[in-house]
Amino acid sequence: MSDMEYAARSSAPALTPPLEGLWATISADAVAAVAHDRFMARPVHDILLRHSGFAEALAHRLARKLADEEIDTIALSGLITDAYDDDPTITEAAAADLRAIQDRDPACPDLLTPFLYFKGYQALQAYRVSHWLWRQGRRHAAHHLQSRMSEVFAADIHPAARLGSGIMVDHGTGLVIGETAVVEDDVSMLQEVTLGGTGKQAGDRHPKIRRGVLIGAGAKILGNIEVGEGAKIGAGSIVLNDVAPFTTVVGVPARPVGSCGTCHPALTMDHCLPADWSR
Repeated sequence: MSDMEYAARSSAPALTPPLEGLWATISADAVAAVAHDRFMARPVHDILLRHSGFAEALAHRLARKLADEEIDTIALSGLITDAYDDDPTITEAAAADLRAIQDRDPACPDLLTPFLYFKGYQALQAYRVSHWLWRQGRRHAAHHLQSRMSEVFAADIHPAARLGSGIMVDHGTGLVIGETAVVEDDVSMLQEVTLGGTGKQAGDRHPKIRRGVLIGAGAKILGNIEVGEGAKIGAGSIVLNDVAPFTTVVGVPARPVGSCGTCHPALTMDHCLPADWSR
């Protein structure tokens, strides 16, 4: 997805996605969790079962997490609901992100667990609302949510960054995504990843991460560079130059060490080096 395609997709109207199946599954997970441990009955009911659908429950969950003395839970829940009503693609992306976690994370036993507890997922959904605010010209409200996201989830995503759907942010701690960064669909990234600039220059200064890229823990990708579709970035690498599609790079500074061995490593979560790698 090019930058122009992203802009067109973001501004085009979309139909409300069929979330009923997703909601039914999460609700069934919640009922099973309460049956297994009655201690969880009250929080699970309050967070999820008393709500009428996915969007309502997610708005409430995020509002509870991000509310503070300046903006309380009721006001924040109303703001998030306004975003979901105005742009149904936000909840569509949230659903795709949730399914991505279930598909890719072996520590995720169901859809309920990341919805309730995974702060990488929750931070990403807070970003989606802040991005809506940014596009509405409500810059201070967007920055408020960004600030709360950073405080609560230890992840900092600028509201102007452009992120696709089906994204998995594993753990989320220490994640930083800069203002002009682009992250396309089906990307996976782990903790302490930085998509940053290289100095104090203004303008388009952050990385463009194309579809299906896997970014290992602690990787730093800096500058207005492109990481091609299906590439793999090794843990702890510092990437300062473009990465060709379907290529694995590792090191400080990062260098190519072979192919990825799969079209979209983000979907398989295979962090191993290629078999043909040599020092």
